[in-house]
Amino acid sequence: MKLCVAQARAVKGDILSNIENHKKIIALAVSNGADTIIFPELSITGYEPTLAKELATELHDERLNVFQDISDEKTVTIGVGVPLKTAAGITISMVLFRPQESRNVYAKKYLHADEDPYFVSGESSISLLGEDGDVALAICYELSVPQHVEDAYKCGAQFYLASSVKSTGGIENAFDRLSRIGSEYDMMVLLSNAVGESDGFQCAGKSAVWDSTGAVLEQLDATSEGILILDTDTRTAMSVII
Repeated sequence: MKLCVAQARAVKGDILSNIENHKKIIALAVSNGADTIIFPELSITGYEPTLAKELATELHDERLNVFQDISDEKTVTIGVGVPLKTAAGITISMVLFRPQESRNVYAKKYLHADEDPYFVSGESSISLLGEDGDVALAICYELSVPQHVEDAYKCGAQFYLASSVKSTGGIENAFDRLSRIGSEYDMMVLLSNAVGESDGFQCAGKSAVWDSTGAVLEQLDATSEGILILDTDTRTAMSVII
């Protein structure tokens, strides 16, 4: 299996432009053999909590149909970040498109305190992806919550994939934490981070892959869009800059 994390720059609130950019990145990932492609947190709208009410949409928003079409045609799993409306409020969600299946959702369960005024906690349990069901998803702050990775480990995860929007001020703590997750839980770890500006801060990029000793296998830079692909059979990683 080839797991891909994307490093993308969102246009603030411009869903259609961001969808077009996603399509280009997905095409690059597919051309490099990716089976699963995961984007940064709230990648379809940009990470803009103060605009969440304005930008939030429904799970079956027709603008997202293109991702199901690509998934079906290319036999690839795609995860995009979307603020979703629910009965309880707006969730920070990863909408997942699998070949010939109905779209489903992993919703962020553990919110940062700064997100509480704008979002509600998701009810998702650990979502396992991949042909062997051993890839656990986390959304940004969740990687800092010990219970989250503990639950993923107990569910049989061998790969821990964090979809994030980490700032230049917060990225080093995230690196330390993800490295420890790799070594303490004997998991390979992937980070999909954004570049550009979000919510008034600069995103740090530097998406990366760690091996199960906690060592960095491959990493992108701080400013470029691109992809990282982990071959789960050979335990090797590659990067492509756009």
